[in-house]
Amino acid sequence: MISRYLDSSVVVKRYVDEAGSAWLRGLLAPAADALVFTSRLTAVETVSAFARRLRDGTLTTDEFTALRDAFLTHCLDEYQLIPVAADIIALSCALLERHPLRAYDAVHLATALVVQGFLARRGQASLTFLSADDRLNRAAAVEGLPTDDPNQYA
Repeated sequence: MISRYLDSSVVVKRYVDEAGSAWLRGLLAPAADALVFTSRLTAVETVSAFARRLRDGTLTTDEFTALRDAFLTHCLDEYQLIPVAADIIALSCALLERHPLRAYDAVHLATALVVQGFLARRGQASLTFLSADDRLNRAAAVEGLPTDDPNQYA
């Protein structure tokens, strides 16, 4: 089974048409047979991205509600949401000392590394880290994760 970690920049692409959205939707199709991991904090970041679009007028209230509700439903049945536990916080802080990351980006990378360790201990396939942020992808690669950027598939 394929395992992927999606940061918030990628999750938003599933719901809002942007560069790489079609590619991502293909990866997440039911026939793709993949485990999709993300941090529980992705809920905050994703709803924030939708709300920003509502405020700037690129989404209507009805569109915002539909996107938010679809995303929250997917959080219940399609995404493996990883809670932000003490080990993830500690690793996030260490990553901030090694890489020029924003706080939530460090949490995403730390979460992916913890998931990768979990999968490796069970002999499962490697996790691919997906982000639309070049700096975050570079840090993930340095930390040993295979990466991909949906923006490369516009």
